[in-house]
Amino acid sequence: MKHVVILGAGFAGLELATRLSETLVDEVHTTLIDQNDSFSFGFSKLDVLFGRKSASDILLHYDDISREGIEFRRERVTAIDPESRHVTTDGGSYDADILVVALGADYDRAATPGFAEGGIEYYSVAGAERMRDVLADFDSGTILIGILGHPYKCPPAPFEGALLLHDHFVERGIRDAVEIRVAGPMAAPVPITQEVSQSILDALTERGIEYMPNQQLAALDTEANEVQLASGGSIPYDLFVGIPVHRAPEVVERAGLAVNGWVPVEKTNLATRFPDVYAVGDLTALPMAKAGVFAEAGARVVADDITARLYGEQLERPYEGAGTCYLEFGDGMVGMVEANFFGGPKPTARLVGPSRELAADKVEFASTRRERWFGS
Repeated sequence: MKHVVILGAGFAGLELATRLSETLVDEVHTTLIDQNDSFSFGFSKLDVLFGRKSASDILLHYDDISREGIEFRRERVTAIDPESRHVTTDGGSYDADILVVALGADYDRAATPGFAEGGIEYYSVAGAERMRDVLADFDSGTILIGILGHPYKCPPAPFEGALLLHDHFVERGIRDAVEIRVAGPMAAPVPITQEVSQSILDALTERGIEYMPNQQLAALDTEANEVQLASGGSIPYDLFVGIPVHRAPEVVERAGLAVNGWVPVEKTNLATRFPDVYAVGDLTALPMAKAGVFAEAGARVVADDITARLYGEQLERPYEGAGTCYLEFGDGMVGMVEANFFGGPKPTARLVGPSRELAADKVEFASTRRERWFGS
């Protein structure tokens, strides 16, 4: 029986482990390793931020995984040897016949001077809780949402935050006292598609939210309350909300898996340059958006490739980088972006909605995956 070791229990790790349990339970034993005790959907952090749910409401505990052939280990990966497929953790060591690295992207708050001390974020559960509490005492002034690096997880998320902040202050009756701005290095909110970008820009404009493109935010001056730009200028703020710089985990870089910050893989099957080692999800160097739905789709391809190789066959359907993700427009309206990065001559994306019906679809999206991965 082959031993498959999966590092990381996010969208990719959970889907891959589940699929192997469904299709290869008699051929492989899967060890799934993650340093955390629970999983949460990225978009659920918005529910925490705006008080719709508590942190305990959104966490799905890994102890609830009970599929045959999957052993979950809550441990922190401390070293990876991709040549021998040997993994060391703070709780033991593992030798894999097939190793899958799905550790995601880490947030490098220290990469932007002043951010750790003078900014807040909602890309982590703890960050969303802190920002929720800060907003309760914010009555007037300028909120600047700053995208501190590119690429980053869930490209629409900064704009979702801005649109939902508008609703938040309208509900409190103080919207006229608050200015909301979004600044980032991209020329457009979703650079691969003018249609989706324009829909987001229109929604921002309708709510009096300014988008400032092509801005390289270099550092926070916490005494002057302004962001210093790489160009030499600055943008003032009263409350700074940052989308942190993303990077591959340090243990992945130390292993020699990363090149220029991210892990190169074969586009068709997500194999690395090391035999029997795959990388899937946000840490790959593929020229595409970083989001859970794409990691999940990649995991399905890795499972298919493992199956094909075990039976001496060829992968029938290569990875297309396709998926759908949801975008909150505020006022209960949700849009859905359908994207395909590698299935045609150029990347494509289109926007469906927004509508209130898609809000129900978003809930169903989470529900089906919760049942599939956790059985509840």
